[in-house]
Amino acid sequence: MSSTPVYIICSPRPLVGKTLLARLLSEFLLLKDGTVSSFDINLKEPSLLEYLPRITETADVMDTYGKMQLMDRLIVNDGIAKVIDLGFHAFDEFFKMTNEIGFLKEAVRRGVAPIILFVADTDRVSARAYPTLREQIPLKALITVDNEYVVRGELPEAMGLGRVLRISALPSFLKTYIDRLTFSFTDYLRNERDTSTELHQWIRRNYTSFRELEFSLLPQRS
Repeated sequence: MSSTPVYIICSPRPLVGKTLLARLLSEFLLLKDGTVSSFDINLKEPSLLEYLPRITETADVMDTYGKMQLMDRLIVNDGIAKVIDLGFHAFDEFFKMTNEIGFLKEAVRRGVAPIILFVADTDRVSARAYPTLREQIPLKALITVDNEYVVRGELPEAMGLGRVLRISALPSFLKTYIDRLTFSFTDYLRNERDTSTELHQWIRRNYTSFRELEFSLLPQRS
């Protein structure tokens, strides 16, 4: 069996587009594979659970039971991709835990491929958090997400050393449109006949980026 990917979408800052990225990635994996398991670790709305309740469950890393329950789910090489929307409040505790228990090494041993998607920002908190991840995570598995809606300009130099996934900014009226709880990216692709619309092109571009990222990081399935 090939490696099972575990995508951990994170930032020590709120309102940087983590949940939007988790929605996009979850819908892409569901479309491609027919299944995906997503985990919502957030305190405040909007949350991934509200957008994708059929494939998402809540998780807690602030107590020992919650941590072990989550790790038991993530460490299984079952061929079902996992997506974690890691709330900023749990950023430090989550990576402290994964470092203490040797999660990355154990994941590799079991045929699981953790991929950390760090959503960049230009603030001091992000600037301090990124080097901490660099110490724990192989550069190949640490992807910087350049959300143009948040980072208006060049990425901080240190965050652009490895692989960068760019999410282009949408006009405000389209962002309001996709923020509706009933909106589905895949349904829009299927139902919108005009493939030249800005939103159609934006979704397709992001789905293509996810596919390229997966091909570059994971062993190909036979």
